[in-house]
Amino acid sequence: MLDHDDPGHRHLFHIPPAEGGDHPEVAYFAGNSLGLQPRATRTELLEDLDDWARLGVEGHLDAARPWLPYHELLTAPAARLVGALPSEVVVMNSLTVDLHLLMVSFYRPAGRRTRIVIEDAAFPSDSYAVRSQARLHGLDPDTTVVRLRPRAGEDTLRTEDVLAFLAAEGDTVALVLFGGVNYLTGELMDMAAITAAGRAAGAVVGWDLAHAAGNVPLALHEWGADFAAWCSYKYLNAGPGALAGVFVHERHHGDPDRPRLEGWWSTEPATRFEMTAESRPPRSADAWQVSNPPIFAMGPVRTSLRIFDEVGMPALRARSLRLTTHLRGLLDEVAADRPLSVITPREPERHGCQLSVRLHEGNAGALTKRLRFEHGVIADARQPDIVRFAPVPLYSTYEDCRRAAEALKACVEENR
Repeated sequence: MLDHDDPGHRHLFHIPPAEGGDHPEVAYFAGNSLGLQPRATRTELLEDLDDWARLGVEGHLDAARPWLPYHELLTAPAARLVGALPSEVVVMNSLTVDLHLLMVSFYRPAGRRTRIVIEDAAFPSDSYAVRSQARLHGLDPDTTVVRLRPRAGEDTLRTEDVLAFLAAEGDTVALVLFGGVNYLTGELMDMAAITAAGRAAGAVVGWDLAHAAGNVPLALHEWGADFAAWCSYKYLNAGPGALAGVFVHERHHGDPDRPRLEGWWSTEPATRFEMTAESRPPRSADAWQVSNPPIFAMGPVRTSLRIFDEVGMPALRARSLRLTTHLRGLLDEVAADRPLSVITPREPERHGCQLSVRLHEGNAGALTKRLRFEHGVIADARQPDIVRFAPVPLYSTYEDCRRAAEALKACVEENR
């Protein structure tokens, strides 16, 4: 009945077959790691490939979707997705590459203002990136990178603790770089408040939106973030290793004192083929591009963004909250007499669609294998003790939630 009244958009996606259990399709809860393939992706990607076969190099101008300006097809829908102006957004590269390109511009340590603030449970790639940036500037990453931790006995950061740190020590902070939604706990950070506090302290504020883009509504321009980057292979369903997106606030466009790494695509399109020795960067996020875009990698991103435009983030967020509320209720029942706990914040404004379950006994990896091969439920493990369930509003169902809870109940013994 719930799925009849609130069906979502499952018909737009390929659902993998189950390898265990008594259902033909998996109950898929790993869209926070890799989204499912839209049915339109294959057709539209083949259209681009056919233009290459038919036109060769002339496809740059004569393809049905000409390759030379192809990245511009992604700009407006990506901007709508993250709450930005079109001039503030460009799709390019992969996430950590983009974060490095942005930090070249925005991490400029000087005097006592050298520190980089991240959350202690940051995704490892972000930790590696900021530590390497500190070393690049001749600084000790162990003292330069500040990792904010939850209070003793708690699993998630409190916004007031982040704001208190920035108020007390903000004059030493050059860069604040948090994940908008924490990959481990599923906590949705108060991006507006943290951005305002960081900028008030004189720091640059950037966001890794890998687990936020396509998951929760965003308003990057309004919040005033300096920069952000996100991947497209999780909630954006653009395929493994899909191209990432970049946001640079318009106040930084055309700033001659802002350093950037440049390449052929960093210059104005109208002058690109003049083959001059110096670039003429546009007054937009396009100035942060370096290389010409990979067309066949851009195609699936374009296909996915059209789905988000058609469905809309407000509708997706509303359905996401309905699904997570339903799943949390089921998980609470399972956890009542088993060594489990849901560590994702309960308040709707503090989480996206991911619910993280901590095992107090056993191994997360072993459990997710049992869920998959015995029950046809795909979740993912973050060792040693976290299992992440993400009911994605585009394609997950209430029946999926029931199956996940029943599978978890069957795989975890009751408290002894």
